[in-house]
Amino acid sequence: MVNSVYIHIPFCQQICHYCDFTKFFYNERLATEYMEALTNEINTNIHGKKQKVKTIFIGGGTPTALNMKQLRSLLELIDHKFDVANCEEYTIEGNPGDFEVEKVRLLKSYGVNRISLGVQVFDDQMLEELGRLHKVKDVYHTINLLQRNGFSNISIDLIYALPNQTVDQFQKSLEEAVSFDLPHYSTYALQIEPKTVFYQRHKKGKLHRPPQEAEVQMYEILKSTMRGNNINQYEISNFAKNGFESKHNLTYWNNEHYYGFGAGAHGYLPGRRTGNIRPLPAYNKKAMSDGKPILSIEEIGLKEMVEEEMFLGLRKLSGINQQHFRDKFGFSCDSLYGGAISSLVKKGWLAEQQGNYCLTDDGLLFGNEVFAEFLLEEEDLKLVR
Repeated sequence: MVNSVYIHIPFCQQICHYCDFTKFFYNERLATEYMEALTNEINTNIHGKKQKVKTIFIGGGTPTALNMKQLRSLLELIDHKFDVANCEEYTIEGNPGDFEVEKVRLLKSYGVNRISLGVQVFDDQMLEELGRLHKVKDVYHTINLLQRNGFSNISIDLIYALPNQTVDQFQKSLEEAVSFDLPHYSTYALQIEPKTVFYQRHKKGKLHRPPQEAEVQMYEILKSTMRGNNINQYEISNFAKNGFESKHNLTYWNNEHYYGFGAGAHGYLPGRRTGNIRPLPAYNKKAMSDGKPILSIEEIGLKEMVEEEMFLGLRKLSGINQQHFRDKFGFSCDSLYGGAISSLVKKGWLAEQQGNYCLTDDGLLFGNEVFAEFLLEEEDLKLVR
């Protein structure tokens, strides 16, 4: 069964200096052409009666950059193809300042029940340096507008370890964020990605990030502040009140199947992962011609499935459930990874709790090193088959 659907809308009013997602400046004509291509891709791949899925996520880019006509056509398409009425979580991403009352009511009328806002930082100067269009006051206005129109499930994204950001500045920004008492927060350390403005500045030595020890301190402050506000950490970068964990993102971390539609979107279907064409003209041409604008297909065998089960599952604070692993693969975690697990437990990076293997506080800081311990050779699997 395919549990979820991700739909990518690649348009933005402005391109942020750190973003490497598939994105283009919004242009009404280009967006209309893209919507036609996207419609053909979805119609080609989803047939028959409305498909049941647990979650729908419209991401970007900035989906709310679409005008009312385009947004309505997208929501109608989704409503026609998927059983929205029985969907547990239906999320759209947007930026503060991008919502007006008509758009909010339109989203509500089509069953959208969760909003993810790209806030990033509560500091106007830093927002400008990130290439963001909105101001802090727009965050207050947008959250108020959403809540007045019946949206209570609101998440905000924050970024820390920004250029020249001090620990005190981050703490102030974080405290302002939690003062909204929202049910969900996603908080990431800044990554310098190729083909971004920040990458070019970094290469020239003109991007001054905080030292690593300051970044670690920010992460510790993040965890303790959330804990102090009864917002539980359930994944390396994600925090939620009980019952408000992102069901869509849990699809990824639980290594479950999902559709991916749109330019640059990735999907995971039984036996394969797919990646769509990123450049807009090429995506539009292929999606309009045959509805299959796929750039890459990665065959997923047992080796890849097991590795991904570990990499993705360990991102969750609950970790890897040993019985679930055995039920899914027919052999135990220990029979394949006993040595790695024992070594990581001794280092203090991994712990066993109530039948689960999970990262410790120290392990959260060294996630990539932990994950590397679970890479396999084909010969490893012969021992447990």
